[in-house]
Amino acid sequence: MSNVLDHAEQHCDSLAAPCSAIQLILTPKDTDLGGFSVRRLLPTARRRMVGPWIFFDHMGPAHFPAGTGINVRPHPHIGIATVTYLFEGEILHRDSLGSVQPIRPGDVNLMVTGRGMVHSERERPEVTAVNHTLNGLQLWLALPAEQEEIAPAFYHHPDSDVPQQEVDGVAVRVIMGSAYGVTSPVETFSETLYFEAHLRAGQSLLLPEAPERAVYVVSGSLQAEGTTLPEWSMTVFAEQPGIRITAKTDARIALIGGAPVGERFIDWNFVSSRRERLKQAREDWRAQRFPLVPGDEEEFIPLP
Repeated sequence: MSNVLDHAEQHCDSLAAPCSAIQLILTPKDTDLGGFSVRRLLPTARRRMVGPWIFFDHMGPAHFPAGTGINVRPHPHIGIATVTYLFEGEILHRDSLGSVQPIRPGDVNLMVTGRGMVHSERERPEVTAVNHTLNGLQLWLALPAEQEEIAPAFYHHPDSDVPQQEVDGVAVRVIMGSAYGVTSPVETFSETLYFEAHLRAGQSLLLPEAPERAVYVVSGSLQAEGTTLPEWSMTVFAEQPGIRITAKTDARIALIGGAPVGERFIDWNFVSSRRERLKQAREDWRAQRFPLVPGDEEEFIPLP
C-alpha cells in the first residue's frame, strides 16, 4: 500500500536462551499510511523474503471515528499477488479489471497483478458512517519469474471457503497451501503456505515443515525453544522438523512460508526479478499508461 521501509530485527544468537531452531526474531516498524498506522515486518535489509512472501503488513487494530476511515487512492503493482485477510472491519476493493469487492473478516482477497494492475482500497459509506475498527494483514506474494508478466486476475474467496482444522485442540484456518491434512482452494503459483491459528494459554502447536517459514504473533505471547516470541514479532525458523510453539497467553498467530522463488527487486509498489522492468513500470505510471479503475478514475497516487 505504500513504500517499503526497513526495520529493526533481532538475531537469535543475541538471545541468552537457547534457540537453535530460530534464525531471526523481527520486530515491526510502524509506518503511517495517511490517517492510520501499519506494522511492517517484511522486507527488511537482512531478511528480504520468507519463501515467496516479500511483504508483510499488519494493519491496525485502527479505530476510526464516524466520518473517517481508510482511503487509499488508485495505485499500481506489477509482478506480485496481493493477499488481504481481515480479522475485523471491511475494505472496499476496486481494480482495473472492474472488480468491486467488499473484503470482510475471514475472506481471502487475491489480486494477481502480473504485468500490471491498479487498485484502490477504500470503505463503503455505510462503514464510515459509524465508529469502526480495521484489523488485518496485507501481504505480497512474489510470482515466479516465468509468471511475473502473466495477465492480471482477481480472485475472492469468502470466509466459508477457507478450510478449518483442529490440531491438538488448536483451531487452524489454512488460507493458502496445505497443512495438517487440509488444502486451501485459494490459487497459488509456487510452493506456498499461509495459515492462522488461535491458541489458548498453555496450548502447543507443532509447526508443519516447509523450506522456509515464519510465525507472526498477531496477539498474545508465545514460547519456542525456550525463547519468548512477543506480540507483533515475526520469528523465522530454521528448516528442521519437530518445532513446536506454546502459547504463554491466549494468542493468535499467522504462519507464512514456502519455497524461495529467487531474488526480487522492489521499487515503490513494483516487484520484479529484473531491475530494468522496475524502471519501465515507473515510466508507465508517470505517463499514465496503466489502466484506470472503473468507478474510481478521478484520483491516483503520484509516483514518489
